[in-house]
Amino acid sequence: MSDPIHTENGKPTESVWDYPRPPKLERVQWRIRVIHRDHAVVDAPEAHRVLETSQPPAYYVDPIYVDTGVLRPSSSTSRCEWKGTATYVDLDIDGALVSNAAWRYDEPNHRFAAITGHYAFYAQAVDRCLVDDEVVAANEGRFYGGWITTNVTGPFKGGPGSLHW
Repeated sequence: MSDPIHTENGKPTESVWDYPRPPKLERVQWRIRVIHRDHAVVDAPEAHRVLETSQPPAYYVDPIYVDTGVLRPSSSTSRCEWKGTATYVDLDIDGALVSNAAWRYDEPNHRFAAITGHYAFYAQAVDRCLVDDEVVAANEGRFYGGWITTNVTGPFKGGPGSLHW
């Protein structure tokens, strides 16, 4: 077996088409940051990521690493067949509100119990998200909240015309 190819961020190349279905939950010892309006909303030394076929990883961080003082409950919810019901939060920094900037599972299905109460942020909704020191690209669209790093390859589900892939 050959060694995996590593990209400029030092992580092995991954295709989202090699991710499993049902999704896999994986703990990573990578620094996860979310910055909005020059405010560090998240600065976590570790996280969990969900790897699901066709989608870039979504990163879930323990609330101890989140400035929850800038989060406001939202009335929005969604349902994932694998994880359960998600509730959303708005981000409010100095009166600038970002609706549904993040979500969490308060009672996820047992396979995802490790992310109970952890927050995942839409890279599309905030100024910057970083994995270690790499600024991520946002997953196209707002249905999926995946973060694209240089080692993760697509094509990615989420953009126009990809709903039924």
